[in-house]
Amino acid sequence: MNKQTWMKAASILLACFTSQVTNADKTYVYEETDGTVWYTNVAPTSQDSSRFQLVAVKGRSTATSSCRGMSPSKLDHRAIAYNSTIQKFATEFKVDSKLIKAVVRNESCFDKMAVSSAGAQGLMQLMPPTAKSLGVQDAFDAEQNLRGGVRYLSELITRYDNNLALALAAYNAGPGTVAKFAGVPPYKETKLYIERVMNSYREYLQEYLQADAG
Repeated sequence: MNKQTWMKAASILLACFTSQVTNADKTYVYEETDGTVWYTNVAPTSQDSSRFQLVAVKGRSTATSSCRGMSPSKLDHRAIAYNSTIQKFATEFKVDSKLIKAVVRNESCFDKMAVSSAGAQGLMQLMPPTAKSLGVQDAFDAEQNLRGGVRYLSELITRYDNNLALALAAYNAGPGTVAKFAGVPPYKETKLYIERVMNSYREYLQEYLQADAG
């Protein structure tokens, strides 16, 4: 696992110790003193640190809960505010704007103030260490967040030779996890994330084709 992924895991661990959150969408990997490794969806508490060593956190929950109860028209209205900025960075980093919109939709529902249970922030749900490495000083500033997130997504797409499933898996669970499993990691949260983003992407593509045909 690379340094960036470990920094992300450390950030998640700190949040867990503080809030003692239990989240079924993340997998916590522990190692006991005798070397036994086990997996659970239960976040650690401060008492656990003396008995077990947390060695990895797989995947991260996004802030899509902000979509609940929102009508499609309201979601579209919220997205319109960011269309021009998304297009600007799509052009700069050579990423399809419709894919970017699909990622933002499933990360934050176009809520620039969204925060996930794992501590990811803003429209593209950047973890603080990742945001810092991308030059994002304020993750709740829509333009900074989008620029950093699109840049990161572009780097992942290039890294995985335009394999969107792998790029999205790495965006959600970290490149180190993708490397470990030599492909999409076998985690429910990550697989569902890829499926949802790709479904949204296909929806935006269909809308584009219909508009172009009209």
